[in-house]
Amino acid sequence: MSITPPRPRFTPRQGQYLAFIYAYSRLHRRSPAEADMQRHFEVSPPTVHQMVLTLERAGLIRRQARVARSIELMIPPEQLPILR
Repeated sequence: MSITPPRPRFTPRQGQYLAFIYAYSRLHRRSPAEADMQRHFEVSPPTVHQMVLTLERAGLIRRQARVARSIELMIPPEQLPILR
């Protein structure tokens, strides 16, 4: 009997944002700013902000109100896709 790993609760694009947040946090020892994500994904500031709000509503990340660089992943890193 093989055990199938649980399906991710996020889209492929959301997974890339989550993988970026994880990789950036490991590399820089702090969460990325929305501007960092904007540069990496080459998208507009509103696009990044909407994605952050979507990830937060889905319970995939947590942020502290009025605290810069406070994004925290709420899923284990082993569930993240490889950052492309």
